[in-house]
Amino acid sequence: MATDQNIRGTIEKVSGPLVVAKGLYGASMFDVVRIGEMQLVGEIIELKGDLASIQAYEETSGLMPGEPVVDMGEPMSVELGPGLMEQFYDGVQRPLKLIEETAKSHFISRGIHVPAIDNKKKWKFTPRVKKGDAVSAGDILGVVQETVLVEHRIMVPYGISGKVAEIREGEFTVVDVVAVIDQDGEKKDITMLQRWPVRKPRPVARRLPPVTPMTTGQRVVD
Repeated sequence: MATDQNIRGTIEKVSGPLVVAKGLYGASMFDVVRIGEMQLVGEIIELKGDLASIQAYEETSGLMPGEPVVDMGEPMSVELGPGLMEQFYDGVQRPLKLIEETAKSHFISRGIHVPAIDNKKKWKFTPRVKKGDAVSAGDILGVVQETVLVEHRIMVPYGISGKVAEIREGEFTVVDVVAVIDQDGEKKDITMLQRWPVRKPRPVARRLPPVTPMTTGQRVVD
């Protein structure tokens, strides 16, 4: 959501999916932007002075020079958490089923913004740690039985470590606080929802080599 703190500029020109904006002083490469009065989704792919070249991920017809462009201040990211498995997404994680329900149309309306993961549905969270336990990034705080087959593990976010100050059990939405971690005296609220930049590899302890092909019948090799 845009605020008064967001960097703002205006459209200089439009050429198909490429939009050039001026006045975006302080913007960063690969920042997500909202383009025009319709708030179309785009991503900065080149910066030259105060000019930013933007890849628009929605149809740009109707955009005109002078319309606003707002830098959202973060790179293109995806939401991770319970509910991910029950949705169908496009390439920028727009939930097609939720968009259809919101827009009441089988077509994706331009400029429509809905959460990638339903933040109102409640999930049963079962803790796997207790108060006072020492935890670090990647440790499992608890689990959610997302489907009959999929157990969703809620882990300590990257960059956070310390002792568990609070851990809760019960039914919560993905934006409710389920744990609090004391990191050097600073309390960190943990929810079941995490955002992760799409261009940043997920940290792993080690990678397992593929040994068994996943045969789906859709392609020769998956």
